Amino acid sequence: MVGIVILFIVLGIMVKYGKMYSLIAGYNTMSSSEKEQINIEAIANVFRNGMFGMALIIAVGILLTEFTGNPSLQTNALFIAVFTGVPYLIIVPYLRKYKK
Repeated sequence: MVGIVILFIVLGIMVKYGKMYSLIAGYNTMSSSEKEQINIEAIANVFRNGMFGMALIIAVGILLTEFTGNPSLQTNALFIAVFTGVPYLIIVPYLRKYKK
């Protein structure tokens, strides 16, 4: 689980600060005129926040498991992170406020 937390943090950093926008689904297949119509910096912020948020939820689950000894908390945290984070990453970037 710690590896998943690190992966999400690294992906968030790569998209936002490394400007690896090709990791955002659909961006690398857009034409240059379509790319000009969206605010990729704002969408990169959304992806960074989503990845960091999912990493935080999983990390809290890991810590709660360590303190309580209940391994189901870690699994529940993973499911909560995925089932809230993935829809966030799918829906929010396609809102009108991210278009120029």
